[in-house]
Amino acid sequence: MEETEAPVEETVERQRLRSRLVDLLNSYASEANHIGHAFAGRNHLHGPDLHALLAVMHAERAGTPLSPGRLGEAMGLSSGATTAMIDRLERDGHLRRVRESTDRRVVHLRYAESGMSLAQAFFTPLAPRTDAVMEQFGVAELQVVERFVQGMVGALTSYRDELRDRGQRNSP
Repeated sequence: MEETEAPVEETVERQRLRSRLVDLLNSYASEANHIGHAFAGRNHLHGPDLHALLAVMHAERAGTPLSPGRLGEAMGLSSGATTAMIDRLERDGHLRRVRESTDRRVVHLRYAESGMSLAQAFFTPLAPRTDAVMEQFGVAELQVVERFVQGMVGALTSYRDELRDRGQRNSP
């Protein structure tokens, strides 16, 4: 009898955790969105601007700077909309276009110093709070969380791409 109870209990606990984790991820996304909107509002950024800045920052950290075309693809924007957004962000001191290759046609997007300074000034007070949470976990636990969050981001990205593909196929 114990053999059948353990899997049932585990299944119930897995369902409870699934529901709770989805709720927590939704709450996290909502709170992060509120903070992002506050940053955007204080710095006179449009909605997609913050997403573009984050994409550029993540690409720089990964050592794979974005080109304007790759940024547009990542955001699902037309070439014209991407250019207008980059022009605005560059004019406001958030981004800069850099030609880093011998092929002068290749342009990469980099965070501008003034844009980075604004972001650091705004987000630095958050760091001790997130650091305090992370200090409660060991390295092995954080590695599991990292793997989990990477998987969830991958699932969302895959679904987003699927939705974009469907939308393009359904466009007139």
